[in-house]
Amino acid sequence: MTARIYKPAKTAMSSGAAKTKDWVLEFPAEVPKEIDPLMGWTMSADTQEQVRLHFSTRQAAQEYAQDHGIDAILVEPHKRKPNIRPGGYGDNFATNRRTVWTH
Repeated sequence: MTARIYKPAKTAMSSGAAKTKDWVLEFPAEVPKEIDPLMGWTMSADTQEQVRLHFSTRQAAQEYAQDHGIDAILVEPHKRKPNIRPGGYGDNFATNRRTVWTH
């Protein structure tokens, strides 16, 4: 079983960077999920896929995997370029605008 060490991306629902600072060690699913015939819920007998370990640094995650004999693949994060507008949000309401502010 090969685990994955990665740094989570920010959610699409927020512009903030919360929950993107830690590194995560996660195990993939080994058996496919099944649908419970009575309730229709998804179920699985694989408990390893529920394990998600959070570490403050990449080095700590790699050391943990090595100490516990876990084969892990490191996925490097992609750097985002900052989205900084020169005037910022307040520029939408400036009195010296040359164009009309509309939606």
